[in-house]
Amino acid sequence: MASTNSSQEYTLCTPDDTLCEIRTYEQEVIVVPVLLLLSFIVTLIILLLLRFCPEKVYKVRFRSVRPASHRPPRIINGIDAPPGLNALEGESIALDVSPTYATFSSSLRGGGPARGIDNPVFSNAALLNPCEAPRQRLPEKFKLVTSLPSSYALKVDSNVSLYRARMENRNVVLHVLNDSASESECDSFLGFASFLSELGPHPFLPELIGVVSLRAPLIMVVEELENQDLLSYLWKCRQAGPDSGVMTERQIFTMASQVASALDFLHSKNLIHGNIKARSVLVTQMRTAKLWGLGDVYMRKTYGYNYKNSPGQKKWQAPEILANRAASQKSDVWSFGLLLYEMVTLGEAPFAEVPVNELLQFLQRGKSLKKPHGCSNSLHTIIKSCCHWKEQDRLSLAELRHKLQSGEKSANDRTVLRASQPITIGHYLQEAGYGEAYNNYTVF
Repeated sequence: MASTNSSQEYTLCTPDDTLCEIRTYEQEVIVVPVLLLLSFIVTLIILLLLRFCPEKVYKVRFRSVRPASHRPPRIINGIDAPPGLNALEGESIALDVSPTYATFSSSLRGGGPARGIDNPVFSNAALLNPCEAPRQRLPEKFKLVTSLPSSYALKVDSNVSLYRARMENRNVVLHVLNDSASESECDSFLGFASFLSELGPHPFLPELIGVVSLRAPLIMVVEELENQDLLSYLWKCRQAGPDSGVMTERQIFTMASQVASALDFLHSKNLIHGNIKARSVLVTQMRTAKLWGLGDVYMRKTYGYNYKNSPGQKKWQAPEILANRAASQKSDVWSFGLLLYEMVTLGEAPFAEVPVNELLQFLQRGKSLKKPHGCSNSLHTIIKSCCHWKEQDRLSLAELRHKLQSGEKSANDRTVLRASQPITIGHYLQEAGYGEAYNNYTVF
C-alpha cells in the first residue's frame, strides 16, 4: 500500500514500491497533549487541596513569602473602629478581601449521643466528625475590632495578639498571630486550631468558630465569654458595688459541675488537662463556666514529656507530678479540689503559706488544706476527697460529678459570699508561686 504526500520532497516512498509503511511521529502531536494533561492534573490537585486541605496550601505559600522585615505594610480596611482610634495598633489583618477561610461549623449533625453532655438542652446533640464538618465562610468584615486589655487573664503566646470583635451579631475574640512569627510558630498555631476542631463541640468548652488559615495573618476566632476568666470574676465578687460579681454556694456547685462535665469529656478522649484552676476557666455573662487552658493539653499531646509546664502551675499540681511521676486522670481530680478551694475563698491561692519548693515535703507530712471560712461541711468533704495523697484514695471523676450534682440541690443559694479584703496582686503572685515573670498581671 503506497502512501504519498502532497509535498513529494518529503515522501519516503518511491513510485515503484508495492508496499510502503511509513511511521512518522510529529513532536507536537505527542508533547502538546501531554502538557495539557499535566496542567489539568496540577490544577485539579490545587483545587482539591483548596477544598479539603487549605492549611497545606498555606504552608506552601508561606515558604515563598518574604521575611516580615521586608514586607510592605498592609492597609487595614473594613474595620469599624471608634473614630480616632487605631484599633489594631498596626496589626495587619486582611479582612477587606474575598474570604478564603477554612471554618468549622458549630451546627451539629446526626450520630450517636454526645459523650459527657448531660445538660437536657444538649441531650440529643452529636459530636461532629471533623472530616465531615461542613465548611463555611466567615464574614468579609469583622466589626468593632478593639484590642483586649493587657489585664485579660488568658495566658497566650507572646506572638499572639487578642482582639474583641463583632461577627454576625455575636461577640467573638480574635487570636491573631503576629507577622513576626516563624514558620514553626505558624505550624503550632494551625496545629492548635486543628486540635480544637478535632476535639469537637461541648457546651462547657469555649466554641471555636473558625480559622483564617489561607492568608497572613492567621486568625483563630473563638466565642467571647463576657466575664472572662474565673479568677478575675472571683476577685470581683470580693468587691461591693454595682460592678461586683455574685457567688453563692449553689453557684459554686453549678459551675463546678459544668467544669467537671468538660473535664470528663476530655478524659473520654484520653486527654489529661493538667492545669485545672480558676485561671483556666472562663465565665459567660450568664455565669456559665467553660473549661479552657487547652494550649497545654495540645502541647503535651504533641511533644509529650519534652514539654515543660509553667512554674505557676505547681501550687495546683498533684503530689505525683511534683515528684516527677506521670500524671493521671486522678491528678486532674486533685487540682479540681483546689479549684473548689479557690471558688469558696473567692480567689485565694491554695497552700498560700507554703513556698513552692517546700510544697511536696509539706504534703508528705500528711498536711492538707485548712477548711475555708464560710465553707459548708458538704463542700469541704468534697475538697478533702479530691486531695488525698494516694491517687487510689481520691474520688473518681464520675463520683465527683455525682457529689456535685447532689450537693447543688441542697446548697445555699441565698447567702452571697464576700471577703473582707481585696486581693493584693504582688502578695497573691508570691503566694501562688508564679514568680517574677507574672508581675504584670493586673485586675480589670
